[in-house]
Order: sequence, then C-alpha cells, then structure tokens
Amino acid sequence: MSDTSEAEPAGSGGGRVRRAVFRLVMAVLILLLAGRTYQETAVAHARSDGSLHTAAASVTELTSHTVSGYSGGGQAGGSGTYFTHTEYTVRLALGAGQKRVDKVADQVGHDLWEGKRVVLGLWHGRVVEIDGQDVWPGWHFGTLDVTLIVLTPLTTAYLISLAVSAAAFLAARTGRVRASRDDRFGPCALGAAVGMAALLALLVNAAFGNILVYWPAVPVCAGTAVALARLSAVLRRLGRMAAEDTPAGPGSASARA
Repeated sequence: MSDTSEAEPAGSGGGRVRRAVFRLVMAVLILLLAGRTYQETAVAHARSDGSLHTAAASVTELTSHTVSGYSGGGQAGGSGTYFTHTEYTVRLALGAGQKRVDKVADQVGHDLWEGKRVVLGLWHGRVVEIDGQDVWPGWHFGTLDVTLIVLTPLTTAYLISLAVSAAAFLAARTGRVRASRDDRFGPCALGAAVGMAALLALLVNAAFGNILVYWPAVPVCAGTAVALARLSAVLRRLGRMAAEDTPAGPGSASARA
C-alpha cells in the first residue's frame, strides 16, 4: 500500500507533464493548419475576385529540370504508370529586389525567357500569377503540408473533443446539468466518426483533381455539429434523470393528495 501511495504523486506529475506537452503540440498543429487554410483560402479568393496586387517585373533567370517517376504502383513502383514532365525555377527582378518561384509548370514556363517583361500577381508579396497564369503551389507534397495532412485525423478529433468539452462546461456553469467524461465520450466518438467520413470523402474527391482550398474546415465543422447535437440530447436526458431523482417536497405531496 505504501509503495502504491508513494508512486501516485510521481505518476500524476508525469501525467500532467505529458498532457501539457501533448496540448502544446496540438496547439502548434492547429495554428499551422489554420494558417495554411487561411492562406490558401485568401489566395484563391484574391485570384477569383481579381484583388491581387500587380507589379511589373523581368525574368532574370530561367532554369528547367525534368521530373520523372512512377505514379502509384506496387513494389519499387514497377506496376505504376511512368510519368515525366518539366518544371521551371524562375528568378524575377522586381524593383530593387528579387523574387524566386519554384516548380513552375511547363505550360507556364515555356512562355518565359530571360529578359522578358512580365506582370506579377502578388499576395502579400508572394508571387501567385505570372502574366495571369497560376504559379501558386497550393496544397502540395512539401514537408509542412504532408505533416499537416497526415495528422489531420488527430487534429480533427482533438478539435471536436475541445468543442464538446467547452459546451459541457458551459452547460454546467449555467446550472443545467453536469456531464461526466463518460457522458461526453459518445458525442465525441460520433463527431470524430463523422469527421473521418467527411475527410475520406474529401480525399476521394481530391483523387479526381477536385481540391477544396479550405478542406480542413469541412471535417471539423461537420464532426463538431454532429457531436454538439448529440451532446444536447445527452444533456436533456441527464436533466430528465436528475428531475426524476429529485425528491418531491411536502407541498408537492399535499398537492397530489
């Protein structure tokens, strides 16, 4: 008994540290995901309504390189489809500064040459268009985007659980009813399942080339809406149970008599 009681404070302290680290990591992931979602949404909106800042520039360097490999496939990519295409790196003189744009598609790069004067479409100083043609990479297989995409299920489930916990806390503060962790588990699980289903639908849609720039918000919003609706039903049930368990006062008994 003494060993167990002495081990508990250390274990609980370690648990608090782990929870704090986990929450810090999740906060960083959520901020990065929110920032990328805002960035892609704002760029797409600026392109659609023509509000990009425009500036004249000249091409100072144009470098091409060939990208090849296998799409999909089994072991060593042997059963996939072989692909090859050309990408360009473009350096541009803009005023007294320089701009560099990587991974410019072949259909855009083949219209450029060193010394050519072009018009840039800029979003907060970042090159989005060259002569009206899109050169913004969007969601792509870079280190940050891949990390955020892979961890999206975890981030989505965490955000849904935060929303449920916040709603349950507010319900308790307003004197309605207090929901335990077990009471919150069902809504969280249902919301996470809906979020994962929405995420899967987005992935299937993206496989056909249809990518929503604000896609991370879809599973979070769908899952949160379902989870909160389920939590509301749970709170109503708990409220009815609490009312039934409340003993009737003498006045009520005499009134029934």
